[in-house]
Amino acid sequence: MRARGCWLALAWLVTGPLQAASGAEQVSAAAPLKAPAEFQNIQDKNARSVALFVEAGKVINSPRCMNCHPALRAPTQGDDRHPHVPPIAAGESGMGKPGLFCMACHQTRTVALSGTAFPSIPGHEHWMLAPESMAWQGKTLGQICEQIKDTKRNGGRDLKQITEHMGKDTLVGWAWHPGPGRTPAPGTQEVFGQLIQAWIDNGAQCPR
Repeated sequence: MRARGCWLALAWLVTGPLQAASGAEQVSAAAPLKAPAEFQNIQDKNARSVALFVEAGKVINSPRCMNCHPALRAPTQGDDRHPHVPPIAAGESGMGKPGLFCMACHQTRTVALSGTAFPSIPGHEHWMLAPESMAWQGKTLGQICEQIKDTKRNGGRDLKQITEHMGKDTLVGWAWHPGPGRTPAPGTQEVFGQLIQAWIDNGAQCPR
C-alpha cells in the first residue's frame, strides 16, 4: 500500500499543474534574523519581550512553519502556501490516512527530484502535521503567541520545553534546510531559539 500510494503521488508530481507547484516559484534567499543583543536598547522590559517575539515571528510566519500548522487538517506547500499536491488529509494521527500516509512519499530525509514539477520532496524521520490544537494559519502573531504559551494548546510544554522545541528540535530545524525549491526560514535555528529564550526571560509578553 505504501508503494502504491507513493507511485500515485509521484505520478501527480510529474503531471500536476505547474502553476500549483513549488518548483514554479521564484525561490528567495533566507531573510536575516536579529539576535537578542540587538534589542537591549529597549528599556521597557515588556516592550522588549514583545519586540523579541515579533522578530521570532518572522520564522513562525514563514511558509516553512505555516505549511505544517494549517487551519484545516490538510497541509499547504510551497512559498505561496498553495494546497498540497496531491490532496491529502492529516487523519487522526497527523500523518495521513490509510492508502496515503505522509511517509509513503516523505522519507527520512529530503530527496531531490529531476524532470518533475517539484524539485524535491521534503523529508524527516518524524514528518507529520502539527496537531490541530497548534494550528496557526489565519491567526495574528499575538494569537499565536498566546497559543504557544497555553499548555492545553502547545502539547503540554512549559516555557523551558518551548525553548527546547523551537531551538533544538530537528523537525523544526528542517525549516532552515528545506531542500531545492523552498526558501529557508529566516536566520538560523540557533538564533531563533535564542530569541524565544530571551522573549521568555523578559516576561513572555505577547503582541496586541
